[in-house]
Amino acid sequence: MDTLSYKTTMANKATVEKEWVVVDAKEESLGRVASVVAKLLRGKYEPNFTPHVDCGKNVIILNAKHIKLTGKKWNQKEYIRYTGYPGGQRSIHANDLHQKNSTKVVENAVKGMLPKNKLGSSLFNNLRIFAEEEHNLQSVKPKSINIKDLV
Repeated sequence: MDTLSYKTTMANKATVEKEWVVVDAKEESLGRVASVVAKLLRGKYEPNFTPHVDCGKNVIILNAKHIKLTGKKWNQKEYIRYTGYPGGQRSIHANDLHQKNSTKVVENAVKGMLPKNKLGSSLFNNLRIFAEEEHNLQSVKPKSINIKDLV
């Protein structure tokens, strides 16, 4: 019997080649940027994607200050947190959070799209967010990626 034999390759920490990429978020929708970045961090665009391994890229997001939210989300979207004390539930609107810390809105969106386990925590460490165009990671020679090509 003449058959073809295929071997499934599983990525592991030793075989994964991590590279740095830059995503420009200027005038882009928050959810669109966050979903693409989460897939890049996870490694979903890689041919050797393995669900339980960190096989994604290291991502740098620029111009987080110039992100877009559609409709009335700037005033209606709320971020709720709990201090741990009785009566300690705090909420802040997206507009106020953006004025306070312009990268936190993008950070929360990407973090919410990653797995809620140890793998998700380690993937989140591969993300760097900058409010403006300048960044201090030129030494890693990041490759620029256009979001519209990946959507």
